[in-house]
Amino acid sequence: MPSGIHRPLHREGHSENSPAFQRRVVRFKNHRVPEGRKKIRFKSWIFCRPSGGTCLYCRLNPALKRRAIFTLSLRDKCLPAECTLTLFHPEGLLYVFAMKIFVTGGAGYIGSVCVEELINAGHDVTVCDNLSEGHRSAVDNRAAFILARLSDEESITKALKDTRAEAVIHFAANALVPESMADPGKYFRNNVANGVHLLNATVAAGIRKFVFSSTCATYGPPDRVPMTEDLPQRPVNPYGESKLIFEKMLHWYHQIHGLEFVAFRYFNAAGASAQFGEDHRPETHLIPNVLKVPLGQLPHCDVYGTDYPTPDGTCIRDYIHIVDLASAHILALTPGRQGFYNLGNGDGYSVRQVIQTCEKITGQKIPSVEKPRRPGDPPRLVASAEKAQRELGWKPKFPKLEDIVRTAWEWHRTHPQGYKD
Repeated sequence: MPSGIHRPLHREGHSENSPAFQRRVVRFKNHRVPEGRKKIRFKSWIFCRPSGGTCLYCRLNPALKRRAIFTLSLRDKCLPAECTLTLFHPEGLLYVFAMKIFVTGGAGYIGSVCVEELINAGHDVTVCDNLSEGHRSAVDNRAAFILARLSDEESITKALKDTRAEAVIHFAANALVPESMADPGKYFRNNVANGVHLLNATVAAGIRKFVFSSTCATYGPPDRVPMTEDLPQRPVNPYGESKLIFEKMLHWYHQIHGLEFVAFRYFNAAGASAQFGEDHRPETHLIPNVLKVPLGQLPHCDVYGTDYPTPDGTCIRDYIHIVDLASAHILALTPGRQGFYNLGNGDGYSVRQVIQTCEKITGQKIPSVEKPRRPGDPPRLVASAEKAQRELGWKPKFPKLEDIVRTAWEWHRTHPQGYKD
């Protein structure tokens, strides 16, 4: 990664004319750009630090002085994966930013992949997790790690200040619907009360950006599909209720403390990166459980309900690739981004379609056993992510179910027992 952009020179006492600064600028200006990518040439450089993140301004060639968003992809030998920088210019200035990000729940499924993608994008990441649900080996070894509980507000505040965090991404939560119906206190304690501690610590540390992992469970049974953000929110379980309460808290912390936030309402996260995948304790998600059959870990998969008003009688769900989820979180860090967004592909697949796709990808027959409906399962949940696409510039790279299942299969095939810890 071009260090002239991603290392905070102002903290090292360098001016724009210092040798260290000039070396980094030259390194970026002369950096090889992959074939097919446009190289933007910069003229005079201005060094400053506005509110919102460690950054660098540069004046553009007059021909480029217009309001727009540029994405410039670079590859550097010090990083194994392609890295994307988001560049935008208010009032004709180009803003290049990298931030220190504090990620709660970064040892979990979604958090681990998001941390990986954040680091690939040049951000400096600290993971905070109590490892009650996550795995230490699921934390990218390029990230700093803090073992802590969100219930300890004083320790979290200190960690945020010590790491000089500029944004918080909050994944840490309990997320099992049946468990929430059996033990609602656990969900309101961990997802709500501990969330208050994190919000208070965020404000105390002077952090102005917060990205929250919410859920489509805040809607409850939808009035229509595809589901848009303006639908009534009527959760039917404590899990969805706890996430909705936190969404409301974000609104008031924004009103009172000026905390800028983005809350993403996920649909069904699935798939894997090459390094990190899905390993829950216990595993309740459909795709990893179906893939356990060709792995020889289960004799069959279960199909709950075959009499729904859908083409094949089974539930339809919207599946979104985990890497696409991560890319949305990176876009949300851009200053000025604020609000609630659905994240899904906008296409629904039935349980039987998922099983058939798994058979196609694995090349094996996967037996299934039909069981009664589970209480509270709506026939069809499909997202409209038009708002995220329009306002954030987000676009899924893996919209096809086959691509999602293929990456999940590759990870589970190489990690048949999940993580070692």
